[in-house]
Amino acid sequence: MLPLAITMGCPAGIGPEIILKYFTRSQDTLRSPAIIVGDKNVLEFYANKLNIKCSVVSWLPGSPVPGGKDVIPVFESSGLADTFIQPGTFSKETAIAMTDAIISAVKGIQEAHFSGLCTCPISKEALQKSGHHYPGHTEMLAALTSSSNQVMMLAGKSLRVTLATIHCGIAEVPGLLNQDSLLKLYRTTHQSLLVDFNIPSPRLAVAALNPHAGESGMFGREEEDIIIPSIEKAKKESIDLHGPFPPDTIFLKAAQGEFDAVICMYHDQGLIPFKLLHFKDGVNVTLGLPIVRTSVDHGTAYDIAGKGLADPASLAAAVELAQTIIVNRNTSRDV
Repeated sequence: MLPLAITMGCPAGIGPEIILKYFTRSQDTLRSPAIIVGDKNVLEFYANKLNIKCSVVSWLPGSPVPGGKDVIPVFESSGLADTFIQPGTFSKETAIAMTDAIISAVKGIQEAHFSGLCTCPISKEALQKSGHHYPGHTEMLAALTSSSNQVMMLAGKSLRVTLATIHCGIAEVPGLLNQDSLLKLYRTTHQSLLVDFNIPSPRLAVAALNPHAGESGMFGREEEDIIIPSIEKAKKESIDLHGPFPPDTIFLKAAQGEFDAVICMYHDQGLIPFKLLHFKDGVNVTLGLPIVRTSVDHGTAYDIAGKGLADPASLAAAVELAQTIIVNRNTSRDV
C-alpha cells in the first residue's frame, strides 16, 4: 500500500509538535505507512526543544518506508536553517516552506507516490505571505487539483457538517447562496457519505439560514426563495434530504443519530456546534477533490507553539479517517 502523506503545517505553529507526539506515542495505530512531507530540520528543531526522543530520517519516493519505534520518515520539501524557526512567529521563509510542503504532497499523490493527504494546520495570513493568495487551505488544494466543486466537511463520531459558504464575511452569505450551488453541495455530501463513509442510505438535514427557518418569510426570504426549492430538486434525485430546520435544534437531532450530516449555510453555523462536541478529535475533510484529504480541526495555535502543550488527538483522528476513506474508495472502485 502506498504511504499516506502528512504535511507539517506552518513551521511556527503546533504542526511539527503534534507530528512528533503522534509518531512517538501512537505509532501502533497506523494501519498503513505514513510519510511526513515537509522539513527535516524543523522536526529535529522541535524534537530537541521539547526533548522528544525520535529518529527523523529522510525518505525518497519508491524507497521502502522505514519502520521501527519512534522513526519519523520525511520527504523533504524544504530545508530551513534554525535561525528561521521561531515558535509562534512565522516569516516569509517559513510561509514558503509551509506551502512547498502542500505543493509537494499533492504532486506526490498525482505521481502515485502517496495514497492520500492529511494536513497539519496552516495560517491564512502566512499563506498570503508565501505568495499564494488563496482564502485558505481548501481553496489552495482545489486549485492544485483543478477542482471546482470542493466542499468542507467537519467529521466526528457523533456529528458531521458540510458548509455552503466557507471563508467569507457573514454579510456576504445571503448573496452567495443559490439553488444550483446548494444542489451541488447536497449531491457531493450524499456521494461522500455513500462512498467515503460507507453509509448505504445517507440521511441529510439542512439547517436554515434565518431564525425559526425564516418563519414563512417573516425573518428572511432565503428559505422560501432558495433553500426549500433546492431541497425539492434534490429529493427528485432520490437524495434523502430534510429541512430546512431551525439552526437551534437540528444539531442536537443529528448528534443523537437522526441524521448522518447537516448541511450548514455558513462557516460558524456548523463549526460552533461541531467544535462543542469534537474540539479535540474533530477532522476536516475536503469533499469533491480527486484526492483524499483530511486535516486536523484546529489552527496553528501560535500562542502555545514550542511549549509542549499541543494535543495530537485531532491528527490521530485525521490520519485514521484518511486511511478509512482510502480503503472505502478503493473498495468502491473494485465493486
